[in-house]
Amino acid sequence: MNGLQGMCGALLVAALSGCATSQDAAQQLQKAQASFESIRDNTEVLRSAPKDVIRSGETLVRAERFSSYLGSSEDVMHYAYLSQRYSDIAKQKSLLTANNERAAKLELERQRLQLTLREAKLLTLQEQNGLLGEQMVNLVTTDTERGLVITIGDVLFDAGHADLKASANRTVLKLVQFLQLHPLRVVRIEGYTDSSGDTQQNIELSQARAQTVADALVDLGIDSKRISVQGLGESFPVAENASAKGRAQNRRVEVVFSDEQGRMGAAR
Repeated sequence: MNGLQGMCGALLVAALSGCATSQDAAQQLQKAQASFESIRDNTEVLRSAPKDVIRSGETLVRAERFSSYLGSSEDVMHYAYLSQRYSDIAKQKSLLTANNERAAKLELERQRLQLTLREAKLLTLQEQNGLLGEQMVNLVTTDTERGLVITIGDVLFDAGHADLKASANRTVLKLVQFLQLHPLRVVRIEGYTDSSGDTQQNIELSQARAQTVADALVDLGIDSKRISVQGLGESFPVAENASAKGRAQNRRVEVVFSDEQGRMGAAR
C-alpha cells in the first residue's frame, strides 16, 4: 500500500512539474514574441543588424511550431530564448551604431569649426577686434550687474537633449574667437529650463546643456580653467511659463563674461 501511495505521489509531482514547465515555456515564448515585435519594423535596427533580426524571427517560428504541435516545453523555451537573445543583440548593435555615428558627426563638426577658426586667424588682430565686436553685439546680449551676458536659446538644442545642433556652430565660434582675443576674460556658463517636468531632472538637463557649451569651447582651444559651469534648472525665469513662447524663452544657456581683468560678477 505504501508503495502504491509513493508511486501516486511521484506521478502527481511529475504532473505538476510538467504544468509548471509548460507555463514557463508559454511565458518565455510571449517575451520572445514581444522582443521580436519591437525590432521587426524598426528601420534603424534592420539597417544595423539585419542578420540578427532574421535569426530572431527564424528561431521564434521554431518555438511557435513546437508550442503548437508535438514539441516539448524544453524545446519551446530553448528556441524562444534564442529568439529573444538575437533580438537583444540586434538592439545593442543598433544602439552602438547610433552612438558611433553620433560620435563621428560630432568629430566632423569639431574639425569643421577648427578649420573655420584657423581661417579666421588669417585676419589681422585689428580686423578681428572690429568684426567680432560687431558680431558679439548682434548676439542676444545683456549688460547686467553680473557682467556681459550672451543668451544661447533653446533653438540650438533638440527638445529634452543636451547636444548642440549644427546651427549653434556660428555662435560657439564667435565666443571662441572673442575669448582668444581677450585672454584675461573668463566665463561662467549657466543652464536654465522651463518649469515643465521634474525639478531634479531640469537641474540635470540645464547642467548638461551648459557643460556641452563649455566642452565645445574647450575642444576649440579655450583653457578649461577659464570656464565654470552651473545648472540652475527652472530658477530665474525670464518669461512666464504659462505659454509655449514663454517656456521657450526660459529654456536657455547664458554665457556670463568677466571684465577685461578677469573679475567675474557674483554668481546667482
